[in-house]
Amino acid sequence: MLPAIGAVIFLSFSNKEEAITASVSTMNLPEAYTVKMNDEILNEVDETIFYPVLKKSYLGFKEAVGFKESRGDYQIINQFGYLGKYQFGIGTLHLIGIYDAKTFLNNPELQEAAFYANASRNKWILRKDIARSVGKTMNGVEITESGILAAAHLAGPGSVKKYLRSGGVQGFSDAFGTSIKYYLNKFKGYDTSFVTPNRKAKAIVKRKLYEGVL
Repeated sequence: MLPAIGAVIFLSFSNKEEAITASVSTMNLPEAYTVKMNDEILNEVDETIFYPVLKKSYLGFKEAVGFKESRGDYQIINQFGYLGKYQFGIGTLHLIGIYDAKTFLNNPELQEAAFYANASRNKWILRKDIARSVGKTMNGVEITESGILAAAHLAGPGSVKKYLRSGGVQGFSDAFGTSIKYYLNKFKGYDTSFVTPNRKAKAIVKRKLYEGVL
């Protein structure tokens, strides 16, 4: 049976190293960033799942980050208390207007909105560093906007700013030993022009800011 319009559907992401299957919600994305199935494909698909290749789009970017963070699990909480598909910390959720952890974990659409809002906020904070650094090479890694946004998701924009402005001298690694350099390299080259810089970005679902108590 095919998924209903606006429902969670199954997609795949692939690169030279791996083929990834992940569940995604496309409800927050404009038409250009949703995966479409034309009549010809619909006629060919019976009870099998359609797996398009996400490539280097914004959708491909966020799904690649989500797979790295949690293998696409919206309800996971790791041993350090990070939440959901993109492994958000409570402090970061507060910054983008989310205060109810339980609702957050049970709402994929809110998690997708949170990822976009956080990327939008980080893009504004790092806008000057993006302009100065994209196209350069640091520690053998080409610096791209998507790599910077992924690294900011991992380490926070402040740590990424220090790394870039020090020429890669001031590094950062999370509790699992994952470094800014690793994220800059792993997530380089995606098209993140869809993300609009916004200092006050909040996670919005169905045109309403989610509010609650954590």
